[in-house]
Amino acid sequence: MRRLPKVSLHDHLDGGLRPATIVEIASANGHVLPTTDPEELRAWFRDSADSGSLVRYLETFDHTVAVMQDAESLARVATEAVLDLAADGVVYGELRYAPEQHLAGGLSLDEVVVAVEQGMRRGEEQAAAAGTPIRVGTLVTAMRHADRSAEIAELALRHRDAGVVGFDIAGAEIGFPPSNHLAAFDRLHAENLPVTIHAGEASGLESIADAVHTCGAQRIGHGVRIADDVELTGGTDRFGMPAARLGRLAAWVRDRGVVLELCPSSNVQTGAATSVADHPVTALKDLGFAVAVNTDNRLMSGTSLSREFALLADEAGWRVADVERATVTALSASFLPFDQRLALAEDVLRPGFATAVTSA
Repeated sequence: MRRLPKVSLHDHLDGGLRPATIVEIASANGHVLPTTDPEELRAWFRDSADSGSLVRYLETFDHTVAVMQDAESLARVATEAVLDLAADGVVYGELRYAPEQHLAGGLSLDEVVVAVEQGMRRGEEQAAAAGTPIRVGTLVTAMRHADRSAEIAELALRHRDAGVVGFDIAGAEIGFPPSNHLAAFDRLHAENLPVTIHAGEASGLESIADAVHTCGAQRIGHGVRIADDVELTGGTDRFGMPAARLGRLAAWVRDRGVVLELCPSSNVQTGAATSVADHPVTALKDLGFAVAVNTDNRLMSGTSLSREFALLADEAGWRVADVERATVTALSASFLPFDQRLALAEDVLRPGFATAVTSA
């Protein structure tokens, strides 16, 4: 799996820090951690995230965000994230973060974005020098429980030509529907900046409908609860697809190719799925939904994109063709311009899969 070229669409910058980096920065800025041993800290993040509760899962970010409050630390974390993705075989990635969470050290919103983008570009340069080239775009995120989405949307627009490729909202989903931020989405649509929205993870179908119909999301972050609108009836149809009855929303999402940024291990941790083996991503893939496989938070889930695909192969019967299909879907849904997506598909994905399959 590591040899296969991969595309990552849903990866939180503050959810993928190296434990040793957290320990080092926390020691310098006085933040108290559960432990100062990097390997023990790695285990603490994973164990704390394995609670089955999205609220408890989100509490682990108190420690990662605390060490991302100055320009140097932000740039370092961004560089290391790019290098870690590249080492895992990711050839294009979109990393998301909420600038409003990184102001405690006195930075402005714009200074936060500049620091992250500088780190990203440095990571790309170092990865290329190491023989593992990668392209990375950033998704500027607003926190859905706060009231700064219009301001964050303008921030994204100001930096759209310097690495920012899109916009997102994240955070506690229940009680904070996407339509609370409709003014921000209307502004972004008017300026032709693409958006993805966290929906259908902790909340259900109404959250997905609000994201796609009211707010015009091009992609759905997670969206695993769309399975609530799908009833498998047993057997297969004449096209070899699982026989199923789709509700109106599920049919709309599938038929229009709205990409679901599914995150198997994370969804199991937060209780949105019972196991990787039973995760809806496999049935949705087989039913023709546009699914992309992602990590969400590599530190909290103790995972990588290679590991996510390996789990799907081991526990859900995925084959290389399934991995390739999900990867092409992810690239097609990325916020890169079309010509750049096409070049990556032809120059990197196609030969990369052919070589990996032949060598295997």
